[in-house]
Amino acid sequence: GVVSMSRLCAIVAAQHRCWWKEPLSRLRPSNVIVQPENRGTGHGILLPLLHLFDRDPDALVIILPSDHYVRDESTLNRALSVATGQLQPRSMEILMLGIEPDEPDEELGYILPGRDDGTGTLQVDRFVEKPSASLASALIDGGALWNAFILVARVQALLELYQRRFPTLITDMRSAVRFGTHQPFGCTLAMAELYARLPVLDFSRDVLDGAEQSLRVLPVPRCGWSDLGSPHRVARVLCSLPSPARRRSAQSSLITHLNLAVQHQVFHGGP
Repeated sequence: GVVSMSRLCAIVAAQHRCWWKEPLSRLRPSNVIVQPENRGTGHGILLPLLHLFDRDPDALVIILPSDHYVRDESTLNRALSVATGQLQPRSMEILMLGIEPDEPDEELGYILPGRDDGTGTLQVDRFVEKPSASLASALIDGGALWNAFILVARVQALLELYQRRFPTLITDMRSAVRFGTHQPFGCTLAMAELYARLPVLDFSRDVLDGAEQSLRVLPVPRCGWSDLGSPHRVARVLCSLPSPARRRSAQSSLITHLNLAVQHQVFHGGP
């Protein structure tokens, strides 16, 4: 999801409509931004940024991945408040939230922080994706943080990252956004035609990597954060919950969420 000063925007894929239409029905239809198909996180972030830019070119944006669990949400909320408070109007800084690791984890990405800039944030030295267990331990010993892919920045600063590397993409997608009327829970023909010829673009690898000089990282104390990117990680979080909460979860929609892996296998033949 992408959050601006006063709006929550959800970016979803058209083929997943049966899973998101009801949960997102309380949002304004114009704030549910539908991709014709998945073409990677790079496009998935760019599309809502362009929508937000058209509404408010000075918007302050928070990018929040949807597949996360946070046990101590107050700690993360405080960090977000600090991050948003540090960005001055028209600032071009991009702040990332780096979580202090609980343990070495081979399935996560890491941020290696650099020099303290004197404002409570650190420069970004480099990123390391899914290291071995031994390397993950060494990274943590060296002060590395988990990369939660939570970013706080002005919409113009984020678009500038894309403009440096993909100016033609910016032009084409902006045209597709502006031409045609956005339909509730739908997408335009122009956008569908554009997505049909787009290559896969990964936000971390293709947009952030190499742009470290534009980034800062704010360390976040341990807060029970976990990436829920796979069924076994979801199961691990469920097992860590207190028994009453676990029972309530089992009686609610979490079982349905766990079943998404089965549904994906049925419909797509994936593992």
